[in-house]
Amino acid sequence: MAKTQRYKRIEKTIVSNVHNSFVSFFKTIGLFFVKVFKIFDSKLTVMIVPHSQSKVINFQTNVFALCFGLVLVVGIVGSFFYFNRRAVISKVEISSLMNKNRETLASLDELRDENTNLLQAAKRFQSSLSQSLALLGLDRNNNVSQSSINNGDLSSLFTSRDTVNGSVREASDIRSLTAYLEEAVQPIEQIGKMLDNQNALFREIPNIWPVNNPNVHISSQFGPTIHPVTGQWYIHKGIDFSTWRSGDPIMATANGQVVTVGYDNSFGNYIIIRHKHGIYTRFAHMSATRVKKGEFVNQGQIIGNIGNTGITTGPHLHYEVHIGSDVVDPAKYINVKLLK
Repeated sequence: MAKTQRYKRIEKTIVSNVHNSFVSFFKTIGLFFVKVFKIFDSKLTVMIVPHSQSKVINFQTNVFALCFGLVLVVGIVGSFFYFNRRAVISKVEISSLMNKNRETLASLDELRDENTNLLQAAKRFQSSLSQSLALLGLDRNNNVSQSSINNGDLSSLFTSRDTVNGSVREASDIRSLTAYLEEAVQPIEQIGKMLDNQNALFREIPNIWPVNNPNVHISSQFGPTIHPVTGQWYIHKGIDFSTWRSGDPIMATANGQVVTVGYDNSFGNYIIIRHKHGIYTRFAHMSATRVKKGEFVNQGQIIGNIGNTGITTGPHLHYEVHIGSDVVDPAKYINVKLLK
């Protein structure tokens, strides 16, 4: 029992000490704030004494009002300098943005000019493509779907241009042009396939010059002419090519098979090549031959050299084209614009 009472006394003592400590702490804090309040509530008299005989101006205030006024003035001055600096920075940024905007507008004008030139070129391309397809017998409507015509054909593009304004117009034009060009790929591929087939056919027909040389010229045409040796009129059955010298290479004018490599008193060294479709070509007055009988040759392959063998007045190539038993003018088959 005595032990229990002793514990209770100790407990009361501890509680009393803690309570007294808290009371003392809060009392100290209270006294501190009271002193601070008294300091800030201290009265001050401010006097303004002019140099003239004017009346002295004085007014009363306290420390708190004075400190608050000083803080307010410092805040206003600081805000003024801060916002003034921000205004200067903003002005510089605005000036930079205006310069960039002018450069962007200049680039946009240039882009619009290039876009206009592109559309004009595309319009010419559309006209040329349509004419080419018509000449080749290809139906444009069969190669392009109706939806793509409505969305991508250049005709709709040129009629709708005036209804769209600003950069949206340029974007619309480019989208329409892109759609049209994508749809134009298929007919162009068909043209390429057709030309490839035609090239295969052209390689079987003697349609190139047998001599590829900057100095080559036709010294005698096909048809009636005066023989340079006898001086008599006769039918010249071929075309004479001359470079004013011997030794320049002679090419096969089409794919075919060599059927004759020989010598004749009139033609000198000569070669005859058989081509498809009943066509034969003869090359005469050669100084040398580079193929053998039975050999297959390709168009453009070197088969011999210009010479002065047989009855001639100078080095040249006598070139003939035969269809069956008929001799025809080689100029009708030579693509002069292609190799001249």
